[in-house]
Amino acid sequence: MAKEWAKKFYKSKAWQECRASYIVTVNGLCERCLALNEYRNGYIVHHKIVLTPDNIGDPYVALNHEHLEYCCLDCHNEEHEVAASVAACRVGFKFNSAGQMIKVDS
Repeated sequence: MAKEWAKKFYKSKAWQECRASYIVTVNGLCERCLALNEYRNGYIVHHKIVLTPDNIGDPYVALNHEHLEYCCLDCHNEEHEVAASVAACRVGFKFNSAGQMIKVDS
């Protein structure tokens, strides 16, 4: 789900046209799966550069095909789970041997 500050952008005509044209360029297939010789339909156009309130208005970042990737739902979710894990670990947490996130003792 889009963050509140991003909802207007994702509903914009500029984004809808950019998204649609990008999907055509990759033949509607998940780019990550295709790199593994697997053919799965894409689901989400992913921004390789994380959009923020500061850069969402910059067309070079938000509407540039070079900074987009079409992913199936599994690949997109994996991307965000990994990113969330890395971010959590950077702020004093880690995963234990059971896969549970725990606070790192200073």
